[in-house]
Order: sequence, then C-alpha cells, then structure tokens
Amino acid sequence: MKIRSACVRILGAAATAGVLAWAVLAQGGADAAAGSSTESVAEAAPGYAVEDYNYPDADKILAEQNVVLKRGDGHIVLADCAGGDNLLQFLARDHEDVCFRVTADEGFLTLELPAVHGVKTDDSANTHLEMTAEGDQVEYDIPADTWKGVGESVDGREHVLVEIRVTN
Repeated sequence: MKIRSACVRILGAAATAGVLAWAVLAQGGADAAAGSSTESVAEAAPGYAVEDYNYPDADKILAEQNVVLKRGDGHIVLADCAGGDNLLQFLARDHEDVCFRVTADEGFLTLELPAVHGVKTDDSANTHLEMTAEGDQVEYDIPADTWKGVGESVDGREHVLVEIRVTN
C-alpha cells in the first residue's frame, strides 16, 4: 500500500507540473499570436544624452572670431562686448576684445586666446585665470569688478589664456 500511495503522489505531482507547463506555453503562444514581442525594454528605449562639455559651435567661432573655445560647463559663454557692461572682458594684442557672460555662481571654460594682456572681471564673480608663457604656467586671481593687467603687460612675454574659472 505504501508503494501504491507513493506512486499516486508522484503521478499527481507530475500531472500538476505538466498542466502548469502547458499553461505557461499556451500563454506564450497567445502573446505571440497577439503580436507581442520579446524585445527588451533596453533595446527599445532611446539612447542617453551624454554631456561631453565640448563648447558648441567651436569650429564656427574659430573661423569667424579666431578664438579657440574648447570645453566648459556652460556657465561662461562667449558674448558680444557691445552687449552689456557686466561681462568678463579680455584685451589681447592683435585681436579685438573678447567678452564672456557668466551665467551662474561658478563656472569654467578652457580655451586658447593668445597675447592676452588685460582683463576686466564682471561684478558678481571672482575670476581665476590660467595662462601659459614659453612653457611656464602662470595663474592670476582677480576679484569681482576689477581691471587688471595680466600676462604680457606684467612680464613682457606673450601669454596664452588657457582657462577661466569663476566663483562667488
């Protein structure tokens, strides 16, 4: 009797497993017939936008204004010097003045602007400049709303402005 009841239990469990397997397969078949896809959500989702911090339209600005704008966080943007008083303004030999608008409390911009000899900071931010001259790195910290001689006007060598950082 014990063997017989064990066999009945095993057969019952097998039958239950078979019914469950059939139900799963039947449901999958119904989904396929209804036109559903097994494509994953990740495959169907749009790609992510990744910020690379490259300055937009840098090639166009280089061609039109002869200023190399490399990378930044978007908080220091090229501006027309005639467009207002509250701008960062750079004086460079053999180049018209170059101005930037600061749009946040902090920001950075890497660039190449040769022969810089003066700067006027805007009235809201302290400005840190990094420049190179004949392989040397030179740094200046300039308070808000200040005209200051930098680079070539300080030591007679041609300086290239390579980074601007602003902080409040």
